[in-house]
Amino acid sequence: MQIFNNWNIITKGWYIACPSQALSPGKAKSVEMCGQKIVIFRGEDGKVRALDAYCPHLGTDLGIGQVDGNWIRCAFHHWAFDETGYCQNIPCQSEIPAEAKLPAYATEEKYGFIWIYPDAKAPEGVVEFDELKGKEIVSQADTAFERSCHHHICMMNGIDAQHLKTIHHLDIKMELSLHTNELGTQIDFTMRGEFPKTTLRERLGQRFLGSSYEYSMRYAHGCIGLLTMMKNVRLFPPLHTIYAYTAIAPGRTRIQPIYITEKRQGIVGYLLSQFLLLCTRLAYYMLRDEDGKIYDNIRFNPQVLLSIDTPLTQYMQYVNQLEPSRWSPSVKDEY
Repeated sequence: MQIFNNWNIITKGWYIACPSQALSPGKAKSVEMCGQKIVIFRGEDGKVRALDAYCPHLGTDLGIGQVDGNWIRCAFHHWAFDETGYCQNIPCQSEIPAEAKLPAYATEEKYGFIWIYPDAKAPEGVVEFDELKGKEIVSQADTAFERSCHHHICMMNGIDAQHLKTIHHLDIKMELSLHTNELGTQIDFTMRGEFPKTTLRERLGQRFLGSSYEYSMRYAHGCIGLLTMMKNVRLFPPLHTIYAYTAIAPGRTRIQPIYITEKRQGIVGYLLSQFLLLCTRLAYYMLRDEDGKIYDNIRFNPQVLLSIDTPLTQYMQYVNQLEPSRWSPSVKDEY
């Protein structure tokens, strides 16, 4: 089955539901994501749960119901469901039908957002940067935006070496190295090259950053991209950006940028962290504004690929071996 650029397949992976601060304790709300209506609710223990939104009784949206302890009660007939999706209480009778259940989904709160996985259990958590594992971090979300193409196409931007010259005017010959995790859900692209001296931007880059340049893209589940810039250069520590992608309708993709840096101690540390977040934001806007119009006006149909396009080919192969989820319109009947 071809998964790459296929609107009928939603791969198993972590998808953003909403900012964490949008769901206070004892509250519930429904969100639409990947063509699904999901109710999320925060119990009295502070934990977020997620279920299919429509009550199996008569189909009322549980998002307008009430949180009862760590259960969600339907607004219509007050059936109560736990985090596993099983009905635990029906006020009008003691017997609970076996069919009174809903699909449940794993949740995680990270980077200031609530993330949902389209299975009751996730084999791994939301992806991280290797350089920041085990460290306190500061995250800063930018405004989400939409593109008029599949997110698999948008995601390849970070590993398209040709466009560094044609769009961003950086004539850098990049060498590629690849690494895939054991589950096959993550793939790392590391691009390295020497700064040429043909343009003012390149000469400035070499003067302030050093003779070489390196950046990496980590892709997870075909729906999250982790960009690390300024690797192994002078003056700057690495800059980190997360791009979380969600298909919102055939032909439309929502992209949520999140800037990440290490949390540093003291006033000086705080100011340094904020400065690095600002630098990350500025770099993001420069890159987005230069090539954004491309992805709003593309009908992806590769006919002639070059050796320099090897990262794109590798990415397409990686996506095609991912696992479709129950949210996929073409595989729903299997669940």
